[in-house]
Amino acid sequence: MSAACYAAGGFSDQASRIIAEAMSRNLGQTIVIENRAGGGGRIGSEAVTKMAPDGYQLLMTTNGTKTYMAVVEKSLSYDPVTDFTPISLVGKYGLLMVVNPSVPAKNLPEFLTYARDNKGKINYATSGMGSGLHFAGELFNAMGKIDMVHVPYKGSGPGMQDVLAGVCQVIFDGAAKPQIDAGKVRLLGTTSSVRDPRYPDMPTISEGGLTGYDLTYWVGIFAPKGLPPEIQARLNASVKTALADADVQRKLNGMGMTLVGSTPEQMVQEIRTETAKLRQIAASIPGGVN
Repeated sequence: MSAACYAAGGFSDQASRIIAEAMSRNLGQTIVIENRAGGGGRIGSEAVTKMAPDGYQLLMTTNGTKTYMAVVEKSLSYDPVTDFTPISLVGKYGLLMVVNPSVPAKNLPEFLTYARDNKGKINYATSGMGSGLHFAGELFNAMGKIDMVHVPYKGSGPGMQDVLAGVCQVIFDGAAKPQIDAGKVRLLGTTSSVRDPRYPDMPTISEGGLTGYDLTYWVGIFAPKGLPPEIQARLNASVKTALADADVQRKLNGMGMTLVGSTPEQMVQEIRTETAKLRQIAASIPGGVN
């Protein structure tokens, strides 16, 4: 069995390997991670649509290839729902909203006041136009009635470097833990609807003042279209068994992920609901997301 559509070593790849190892044990079947990186996960997703629906070829991916691409890409070669067989959600995680220490705000309410008094003077870095970081910032702008300036980079790494340098003041970044723990940036909130397990005392952005704010990433497992229902059910049960493993929980929680597990039907509803929400956000972004 094989799965994965992102480069080796990244967040999604690490999560894939943790789940694959646990599923291998409970299925009695070796799962080999085959990294088909490129195109933000599109290449791996496209490859799976051409594979046999026999249960031996799986796709572990994020909502980036399912909902964000459906909104951002003008021509997507696959349908995020109908060209795949859903297996199960694995977990959800949010981005960490951090600021350069020079920003005179110790918490989110103070930042909102500061930002409203300094409209157009605060830069926020992202990993590019139409990225999840971009959506996070523009949703924050809209709900907070503020006007942070979007500065896109070719990846969140370069964006974080300019936040550290003070060129930008804000970034929404799921990989900011090292900088937070080193005191190089200040954490003000998390973008998902539940608190980050690594920072249980840090309120979400919704709790901190923007009630209803929620921009959550998720990881899920899919198979090619046409997978027999009995194989789909067996794989779904395998994922749930893996997520019940204490070691899996410890490792994924340590990455900031809240474990979910779901029915295939819940996955489809998640995709449809989130895509509609992202289309609304995209429509409100000045200049669009393409």
